[in-house]
Amino acid sequence: MNPHTHFSTLARYNVWATQRLLQALEPVSEADYRRDQGLFFKSMHGTLNHLLVGEHLLWYPRFARGASPKAGPALALDMEAEPDRARLAQALKGGAANWLPLIESWPAERFDGALTYTTMRGTTATLPFAATLAHVFNHGTHHRGQISASLTQVGQPAPELDLVYFLQHEAQS
Repeated sequence: MNPHTHFSTLARYNVWATQRLLQALEPVSEADYRRDQGLFFKSMHGTLNHLLVGEHLLWYPRFARGASPKAGPALALDMEAEPDRARLAQALKGGAANWLPLIESWPAERFDGALTYTTMRGTTATLPFAATLAHVFNHGTHHRGQISASLTQVGQPAPELDLVYFLQHEAQS
């Protein structure tokens, strides 16, 4: 499969799944949204903030500019990057939308290369470019799944977020 086709599909899916999840969260009370539900990042809000940090504040700059933001008090995987619920949702939607044009800007051979970056611990890492990009999208899927489970715990319906539903949606559009 052409890497542009594959990763463009994942980027579009990421936008679609993010929007569907955020829409499903709208009726959730503020108390339930922020309550510790035993997730790795405690609450739905904490997990969404982790997605913002990981996907958009760490990985996107690494892929887009070859820049690794420095870890510390200003940037940690469990930080509350955006305390406001509505602004957090907008940041997640906007961040998800940034991936597709970036992916489409790369030449095909870029996917066969490596990504060198500085880890949160300050060490240099070099990983396969395409596999590491796949990690970014897989990571988002993992945490959206956690939030979906939390939705059912608070009595709300969880959205169908499987990739196959997205593919069906695109085929009908």
